[in-house]
Amino acid sequence: MVLGVLWGLAGLLAVRQAAAVLRLPPERRFTDLATWIGDHGVLHVRGSLYDTDRFTGTPFAGLVLKPLSRAAEQSLGIAWTFGTLLLVVALALVAARAVPQPVSRRTALLAAPVAVILAVLSLPVRNTFTLGQTSIIPVLLVVLACCRPRLAQDDGPAAGVLVGLAAALQPAVLLFAPLLRFTGRRRAAFAGGATFAVCTALAWAALPDDSWAYWVHHIAGAGLGSHPDGLANQSLHGLLLRIGLRGPVELALYALLSAAVTVTGLRRAVRCARDGQLLLATALTGCVAVAVSPTAWQHQQLWILLAVVGRVGRRRAGRLVWPVLVVLVMTLPSAVLVPPNPVFGPLGDNAPLLAALLAACAVPFLSRGAELWERPEPTPVAEPQRGRWSWVPLLGFWKRPLNRPNMLLELMLIRVGYWAYSYVRAQAPDSRSLAESHGRQILGIERFLHMDVEHAFNHFVAGTDRLADAMDYYYGTFHFIVPVSLLAFLYVRRPALYRWGRTALALATLMALAGFWLYPLAPPRLMPGLGFIDTANGPQDLSHPDFGPLTELSNQYAAMPSLHIGWSLWCGIVIAVIAPKPWMKAAGMLYPLLTFSVIIGTANHYVLDALGGVLVVACGFGIQYVLTGPGRPALAVIPGARGPSDPVAPEPVRA
Repeated sequence: MVLGVLWGLAGLLAVRQAAAVLRLPPERRFTDLATWIGDHGVLHVRGSLYDTDRFTGTPFAGLVLKPLSRAAEQSLGIAWTFGTLLLVVALALVAARAVPQPVSRRTALLAAPVAVILAVLSLPVRNTFTLGQTSIIPVLLVVLACCRPRLAQDDGPAAGVLVGLAAALQPAVLLFAPLLRFTGRRRAAFAGGATFAVCTALAWAALPDDSWAYWVHHIAGAGLGSHPDGLANQSLHGLLLRIGLRGPVELALYALLSAAVTVTGLRRAVRCARDGQLLLATALTGCVAVAVSPTAWQHQQLWILLAVVGRVGRRRAGRLVWPVLVVLVMTLPSAVLVPPNPVFGPLGDNAPLLAALLAACAVPFLSRGAELWERPEPTPVAEPQRGRWSWVPLLGFWKRPLNRPNMLLELMLIRVGYWAYSYVRAQAPDSRSLAESHGRQILGIERFLHMDVEHAFNHFVAGTDRLADAMDYYYGTFHFIVPVSLLAFLYVRRPALYRWGRTALALATLMALAGFWLYPLAPPRLMPGLGFIDTANGPQDLSHPDFGPLTELSNQYAAMPSLHIGWSLWCGIVIAVIAPKPWMKAAGMLYPLLTFSVIIGTANHYVLDALGGVLVVACGFGIQYVLTGPGRPALAVIPGARGPSDPVAPEPVRA
């Protein structure tokens, strides 16, 4: 069933990608392909038939031929799109067959659809589809030459011919000839260099002016396309230009760094090839090519994705860090990976280059002969515990890990999760009329229940300057600081409870997003004619409400449910669970009550919003309870995870 679902998902993604390209206007589709054909080629007859002297037929002939030429243009687009799609699928299948052995039967079955899914989702492939580029072909040719058993174990010229053809399309790929040479395939290496030379000479003979411009004037294509110092150029040359280096100093440093990366990367690739990890060796060499090429545009970076096959880490849970990092870098924009600020922004801007450099030079990939290759250190887990209430069914098969999850993996997932939360909240329907009508519904229900206290309390707070200032500061600050600090404490001091709390918080937030989408709601401060006072921002233009620097990042009509209450209630529950003394537990539960007074006093939420926040948190803990059982503090036996006052953990079992 899982295999069928994965293949179905791969097919849907492939169809969606093809449809996304074919729906683009003609002028935005296949921009590189259009450049190769030319503005006045047969397939682009536009305007008057006699704008140029190429067409000499009668007007009737033009009347007949013009629709045919337009049909031919559409046919070319469809054929190019599906041809590219077939190349992507072929590359994914070949890569899946070349996964380093031994692997389990389940891995062997799932590798192919997962490879297709990752390839179609990757930014290089999506970019290739849109541009009408041929960048898939060199990767496929090299993977066939280096990873197919018949070619990889043979020193004949066939593999070298494939590499040479690939290098003729993408010159940096010529680095694979040294890989062939250093792995004992001298004839293949020579054939690769010779094929590249022959193809280049043929192109020079047919197109001497274009060849001179490419190889001499632009020095192997450097300077063609976008500006080399732009973020699209993910190479060492582009990085040095972006940091302000120019002239001989930049060229000398670029040459030195390229030589170091080439030597280090090729040595590691040769080691992997001799270890039987041919696909990883190919990926490392491709990463070297990305880093040292004068220009490495997005559609040329598919090599980095292939590095996902490398195994890294001593612990079973840590094995996911490297593949998740590679997949995130190759599928998501830089602003998603890290916050776009002066400190972390450059890391996101240069993420593909950094991933290529890490793969080529730094990541400690395991060899197949290492003991940890097949037997990583297991994760200590606790057996499912009995539930508190017999009438609540527990799944029972989910064993709770007792150690800390990998910090880097957690940070990556939290960052992507928070971006997804911000994106969905911002994309939720924000119709002013609908949100205001829902606001009137909420107030009507509250009046019927005699709980409409928002207006009176808001005016009381607004009339007390110090109280209003304190609540405004509290509203904009504590909402993030307290949950993040508590998560950090759980991670360091209560690793088993960290997973319990983190899962409940994530589930509650996910349900809140559904509420934002299904029930857009204007907060009291944005309800016209009701006299609410925005204590933080003053009078509002209700057509263009302002909430400070977060206005453009958040949906102003996403008030139901209140995550200020939801997250603060989560904090209170967690504190009540982990605090050793009763007064600490009581203080923790006061936090959501204080937050409730703040959201009402500042006119940012209704009473029913708060009840909505309570509901999603209760559901989050309820679902977590069904999945993993009660949240009793079963603490891991690791240094620093248990304090003097903590109960001794039950003996963990090994997964």
